[in-house]
Amino acid sequence: MNRTASRALAVSRPLLQILTVANGIYAAGITTLLASSFFRADWPWVPLGLVVEGPDSSIPSALRTVMVLGLVGAFLVHTILRRLLAVVDTVRAGDPFVAENAVRLQSIAKRVVGIEVLRLAVHLVYENFARQGTPLDLGEAFALTPWLAVLLLFVLAGVFAQGTRMRGDLEGTV
Repeated sequence: MNRTASRALAVSRPLLQILTVANGIYAAGITTLLASSFFRADWPWVPLGLVVEGPDSSIPSALRTVMVLGLVGAFLVHTILRRLLAVVDTVRAGDPFVAENAVRLQSIAKRVVGIEVLRLAVHLVYENFARQGTPLDLGEAFALTPWLAVLLLFVLAGVFAQGTRMRGDLEGTV
C-alpha cells in the first residue's frame, strides 16, 4: 500500500468515530427540538421566523414531520458509519475481500437510497410551506451526485463479492 493510502486509512477510523459521535449529537439535538415542540407553544417555528396562524396551521405538524425524518436519517447515517468502520477494520487487518464487506457495501448503498428518499420527502413538506406563502429555499430537490454514489456503491459491492469468490477459488487451487 502506498503512503497516501496508508495515511488515509490511518485517518479514516478516528474520523469515522468522530462522525459517529457528531451524528449522535445531531440526533440528540433533533430529539430535543421535537420534544420541545410539544411543550412550548412557539417552538421551533417562531425562532425560525415562521408565522403560525391559528390552530389549523400545518406548520407545527410539518416541522415535526421534518424532525422525525431527520431522526430516521440520523439512524441511517449511524448504520452507514458503523458498516463503513467495519469495512475499514478489515482493510486495516489486510483482509478486505471478505463476503461480509460485499454485504456491508450493499447495505450502505440501500441506506444512501433511503437518505435520498428522505431528502425528497423533506422537499415535499417544504413545498407545502411554499404553497401556503412561506417559501423556504432548500436548493434543488433532486441531485444526481448521490444517485451516482449509490450506483458506485452497488458496483463496488459487486466487485467485493467477485473478489471474494475469486480469492476462494484461488485458495482452493493452491
